[in-house]
Amino acid sequence: MSTTPVPDPSRRRFIQGSTALLIGVYLAPKTGRAAQRVAQPAAAAQTELAPNAFVRISESGDVTVIAKHLEMGQGVYTGLATLAAEELDADWSRVRVVAAPADRELYSNLSLGALKLQTTGGSSSMFNSWEQMRQAGAAARAMLLAEAAQRWKVPASEITIERGVLIHRSSGHRGGFGEFVAGASRRPVPTSIALKKRADYRLIGKEGFARTDIVEKTHGKAIYIQDLRLPGMLVAVVAHAPRFGGTVKHVDDREAMKIPGVVAVVSYPGTKRSLGGVAVLARNTWVARKGRDALKIDWDLDRAERVDTVNLTEQYKKIALTPGDIVAQVGDVTRASSGDGTVIEAFYELPYLAHAAMEPMNCIVQVGDGECTVWNGEQWQTPDQLNLGEQLGIPPEKVTLNQLYAGGSFGRRASPVSDYLCEAASIATAAKQRGITGPVKMVWMREDDMRAGGYRPLVVHWARAYLDRERRLQSMHHRIVAQDFLGSAGFSFFNPKKIQTMIQGLSDMPYTIPNLQVEQHPIFNGGVSVQWYRSVEHTHTAFAGECFLDELAIVSGTDPLKFRLDRLTTPEAAPYRTVLTTAAKAAGWDKPLAPGAPGEKRGRGIAVQSAFRTFVAHIAEVTVATDGTFRVDRLVVAIDCGVAINPSIIRAQMEGGAGFGLSYTLHGAITLKDGQVQQSNFHDYPVLRISEMPTVEVHIVESDRPPTGVGEPGVCTVAPAVANAIAAATGIRLRSLPLPARLTT
Repeated sequence: MSTTPVPDPSRRRFIQGSTALLIGVYLAPKTGRAAQRVAQPAAAAQTELAPNAFVRISESGDVTVIAKHLEMGQGVYTGLATLAAEELDADWSRVRVVAAPADRELYSNLSLGALKLQTTGGSSSMFNSWEQMRQAGAAARAMLLAEAAQRWKVPASEITIERGVLIHRSSGHRGGFGEFVAGASRRPVPTSIALKKRADYRLIGKEGFARTDIVEKTHGKAIYIQDLRLPGMLVAVVAHAPRFGGTVKHVDDREAMKIPGVVAVVSYPGTKRSLGGVAVLARNTWVARKGRDALKIDWDLDRAERVDTVNLTEQYKKIALTPGDIVAQVGDVTRASSGDGTVIEAFYELPYLAHAAMEPMNCIVQVGDGECTVWNGEQWQTPDQLNLGEQLGIPPEKVTLNQLYAGGSFGRRASPVSDYLCEAASIATAAKQRGITGPVKMVWMREDDMRAGGYRPLVVHWARAYLDRERRLQSMHHRIVAQDFLGSAGFSFFNPKKIQTMIQGLSDMPYTIPNLQVEQHPIFNGGVSVQWYRSVEHTHTAFAGECFLDELAIVSGTDPLKFRLDRLTTPEAAPYRTVLTTAAKAAGWDKPLAPGAPGEKRGRGIAVQSAFRTFVAHIAEVTVATDGTFRVDRLVVAIDCGVAINPSIIRAQMEGGAGFGLSYTLHGAITLKDGQVQQSNFHDYPVLRISEMPTVEVHIVESDRPPTGVGEPGVCTVAPAVANAIAAATGIRLRSLPLPARLTT
């Protein structure tokens, strides 16, 4: 199946004559011999050096790095290119990045038993690629050096490379990469090469070079799904039932079909993976939306969801008071809680959250005979192929994925059930039955995206602690109640008695507590679909855990920083101590805050967490006005993410994570009443405004550990740091999110 994509002139008219997708060239997925040309250098002989699946060097001297991970704003293309280019000593200005094909054999980054998966998520891209991409660059370098050494008749050890130029100083020989490509491509590929020592890095850990995608994005040349127009393509805008589980009873499409440009109206059933509904297919998005809005649909809601989040929260709180599955245990919390000391008990309540990425969910699907082609900001290659293949009744290898940029995701494009892709496939299948065989671009409007589920679960925590007569912490008991999305989606690999995507951050807390017990209460098969969210379980475990610990510190009469440090006593806890003390020193924790205006109250709060192998501490400074409103003035963050590959990207991710974390701390909540989602767009699901953004200071801890995640860890400690700062300023303990706009005693 071959089509020629061009930018949609309605949004990229100024890109005159441009036909380049994000990937620059399309690399065929593994469906036959074409895939072998990606991996085998022999197929590229005399034209480019392709020693492995990740690096290509052309005869013009340009370096192409093939990225197996999705670029969705987090800087992964730049990070991967940095690793390969470092070992190559390439000229950074001549390095570009293209997307890898969907090929779980070549590009897997995760394994579940024997099943290899190609995905992007869990802030794992750099951790997973640290050795792999450097070895890929080093192999190409060794082949170039060997070719130059033979040609110049000098030892390879005497040749250096500077910005893509091979140099033998004593003889005066010089030559760019391209001069040696043809000969080098015929050489055997080395299997193991010594990598650079840290002292020799020229790119890793350095400042001053631009992201590989910055020009495309700032000049408007980057191509996203909404920009892409394929020959014969129709745009589908959907109508979903007002309640989850509703079905179509009758559709009156007469007014919609009168609108010029509307081609068809199709109903399609829901599946175990996706919503059903009605789609209007038209020549462009605007016409399709007008057609959708003109539909008159009679919905069957007899079996639809009737959940009310207020009642659901109360149900969860009752469940939290009952024993659950024990996921962590030290000592005996029951025996240690008896006596005449002090008992502190608290509930923490966290709502459903929508991902609300800048680009609502969309994709292009073309269903052929025994095959399916997808154009997508593809975050979840292997699961999407498996899920689409199962729904369409075709082998997953017959699902071809074309990779584009994604305008954000925060986990939404990595749906465990591939919901929006499967819905688009349902629409394309229904359209095909009507004789429409071209590509179908499904576009969710913001309101559709906001109300289509896939939320961060609603969560309730119950916590109980006992301090003895001397106010020493003796026990902590914690229960978590939440809907489990992996079990609900039918995944068989997870342990239902210890669900990591629900409990991490508490089940593995670093603090030395004499008696500790953590329990889970997973809710399966809830009526509202849920999935992972940026920072996943840490968005609620960090809030409940660090706020409760802070409260215990105050009750014990101990400074919150000291209270934490006194309980970080094991060697494994050393990185927590480091980020805490780094942040505290930078924030001036031992010095009083500058006073605010008359009547204002000011406070500092602290929180620390390990997420995705990374250690992060936040210190927040807040000012509370006389009317009870407050503002976050400053966030100081310290991060230990192993080797800092690109410090500027790390800082940007910490700053962006602070904004994202503050958004759900101050504003975010999806609520349902009688089964209907109450929010629809940013007027009632607001995100952080620039005027609310505090000063953010980022301090990167130097480390020799392999690089770890930065996209998600900087999110989760924002909320507890802010809540703890408010408590320090006012004495008011806030135990639910989002925080109220105005504090009351």
